[in-house]
Amino acid sequence: MPERKPRKDATRNREAVLAAADDLFARRESPEDVTMADVATAAGVGKGTIFRAFGDRNGLLRALYEARLEPVREAVESGPPPLGPATPAPRRALALLDALLCFKLDNRRLALALEEGGGSSSVYRAAHYERWHGLLREVLERIPEVAEPDFTAHALLAAVRADLVEHLAGQEGAERDALRSRLARFAATVLGAGDPAPDRPAARER
Repeated sequence: MPERKPRKDATRNREAVLAAADDLFARRESPEDVTMADVATAAGVGKGTIFRAFGDRNGLLRALYEARLEPVREAVESGPPPLGPATPAPRRALALLDALLCFKLDNRRLALALEEGGGSSSVYRAAHYERWHGLLREVLERIPEVAEPDFTAHALLAAVRADLVEHLAGQEGAERDALRSRLARFAATVLGAGDPAPDRPAARER
């Protein structure tokens, strides 16, 4: 049987829910302050609509995270350097980490909510983490100086965990460019790639 297309009203409701959730997570001080009831009210739909579309709060978080990450994913999969597949491995590894840091800076509340309660016993088993770890590991495997690509990928991704980004950007008040430069220097040292600056402007999405 051919796959059934979503009804127009279902598509509109989904978009309204994602937009409402996006706005709420951006404005609330803590991710835990955002409830499904809050999202339903802001979107003008019933809670049942959200549960049917996303399953639960974690499903909504994942869908919103993936929707906001889509431009980065497209750049990684088929874009030009420095994120695209034609980029030399050391430069691409640094660009991937920079892109993740910038994304989490621009989506701090959402990233924190997903990594703290994404429906998995461990963030390291979550699909979004496994995907980025696998990609970074593959890139590192093409860098001769990296002896243990799997472990090194884990260690580098730890530097862009949402809770650490929140701590550095919030409690320490570090400037965006300073955080990017710190990460670039740290990653370059690990990879034996010199002392490069971040490779792209990574403008804010908001």
